[in-house]
Amino acid sequence: MCVPKKDDLMQQFGRYYAVAFLLPAAVLVGFGLGYLLDYLLKTGFIKIIGLFLGFAAGMIELIRELSKDDDGK
Repeated sequence: MCVPKKDDLMQQFGRYYAVAFLLPAAVLVGFGLGYLLDYLLKTGFIKIIGLFLGFAAGMIELIRELSKDDDGK
C-alpha cells in the first residue's frame, strides 16, 4: 500500500479546490463581459450569450483539468 506524501496530498487538494471554483468563475466572467457589451451596444441579449459561452468554457476547462488526473500527468 502506497501512502502519498504530505506535499503531494496538499498539491492534489489545491488542484481540486481550484476546480470547485472554475465553473462558477467562468460563468460569471462570461455574464460580466456580456453585460458590459450590452451596456456599450445598448442591446439586451448579449449577456445571455455570454452566460452560455462562459458555461461552455467552464465545462471545457473542467473536463481538461479532470482528464489530467486520469492520464496520470
